[in-house]
Amino acid sequence: MIIYLHGFDATSPSNYEKVMQLKFIDEDVRFVHYSTIHPKRDMSHILKQVHKNILSTEDKMPLICGVGLGGYWSERIGFLCGIKQVIFNPNLYPEDNMVGKIEWPEEYIDINTKCISDYRQKNHNKCLCFLSRKNCTLDSSKSDYELSKYYKVIFDETQAQKFQDISHHLQTIKRFKLQSMEGLQI
Repeated sequence: MIIYLHGFDATSPSNYEKVMQLKFIDEDVRFVHYSTIHPKRDMSHILKQVHKNILSTEDKMPLICGVGLGGYWSERIGFLCGIKQVIFNPNLYPEDNMVGKIEWPEEYIDINTKCISDYRQKNHNKCLCFLSRKNCTLDSSKSDYELSKYYKVIFDETQAQKFQDISHHLQTIKRFKLQSMEGLQI
């Protein structure tokens, strides 16, 4: 099972395209929708939905995947639920770059203070990160600096922020999904 979390633009056609692409490596792809404008409610909602999906599958190695803001949530929720994560151009600082787009961006600061300290160290190698060099929205070098200490980071030379085409990364994602949590090496 792969759980997919959309980015800030929940209605983008690229979400459907990514879900369909992910079905090439796992027929059971589940889309979790959230509001994107109420961070605290979103976290609670996503956590409940992901937990419910994990309980309802026989897949012993489920995966959560997200793009942009969905990458932000995938990393955290995946860690809290004990499943591996794949993130594309994660929005690591929504409290800074979502100002004016959502009603309470400061809630992300509160969420960060309540998250387990050093969770990335505890989540070491349980997340696979794809960053685009042609990202005009977020600074990929900053994300690489922050995440490469803990996770494998793969740069894509052609995709933009929304990572519309993930097809050439599917086999890497499949290998990552099928590796046991104990012997993770990408």
